[in-house]
Amino acid sequence: MKQPKILAFAGSTRKDSFNKRLVKIAASGAQAALADVTFLDLKDYPLPLFDEDLEAQGMPENATLLKRLFIEHDGFLIACPEYNSSITPLLKNTIDWVSRKVGNEPPLVAYKGKTAALLAASPGGLGGIRGLVHVRSILSNIGVIVLPTQIALPNAHTVFDGEKLTDEKKAASVINLGKELAEFTTRVIG
Repeated sequence: MKQPKILAFAGSTRKDSFNKRLVKIAASGAQAALADVTFLDLKDYPLPLFDEDLEAQGMPENATLLKRLFIEHDGFLIACPEYNSSITPLLKNTIDWVSRKVGNEPPLVAYKGKTAALLAASPGGLGGIRGLVHVRSILSNIGVIVLPTQIALPNAHTVFDGEKLTDEKKAASVINLGKELAEFTTRVIG
């Protein structure tokens, strides 16, 4: 069987982002299930707000680089901060730029038939669950197979000790989600 390639990232550029920490923990589960995991920090790929007038002048270099990364991977492990009960502008803008068709390529080539697992961490009591609803809807509508299992981690400011979760049961759930994504993606790519 082919080894699945998973792109792991957070919809945040904040240096001390809870979601960056969370996605790394989940990625350890994917790696344990023998996935080849690439960590992506969106801070390294700044993009202008999506605008068709800009697009008409040519894809921004970082949009092209990101799209190549998305195309090269079989699945996505995404930790999604929640902003005002929805998806972050950074994550939505990234999804939009990467979705754009270039030349004769098939529509949504970076997304169709790919897999994804969603997580969120938030200082609030709901753990980012409201934002995950929107991310799931967007990804599903562009052809991504999103696992039904997801994790929303409330009170994130109290549950991390550095890069680790202090609650072993929560840590195990996060690791298992990464493992579940790797195993499911392996079956999908056959």
